[in-house]
Amino acid sequence: MAIKNITNAIFAINPTAIFKIDGDLIYENIEWQDGTTPISKSDLDTKLVEVQSAEDTAVAQEATDKASGNTKLLDLGLTQAEA
Repeated sequence: MAIKNITNAIFAINPTAIFKIDGDLIYENIEWQDGTTPISKSDLDTKLVEVQSAEDTAVAQEATDKASGNTKLLDLGLTQAEA
């Protein structure tokens, strides 16, 4: 689990969360700061799946859009090198 993903999950649940993560065991090393209410591991795990799914969907959509754009340029008569 990457720190970027856990950070995105935390902010998706609580956009104003203030926290610090130290070490390799990410959840066990979250230090909730300035009165931020801790988020349970199960809530974070659920949100991580949602965040990863959304990221995967965005990457797939980008690839689809790129291929579609390329096809449209080829249909206009451009060569692959020009496209």
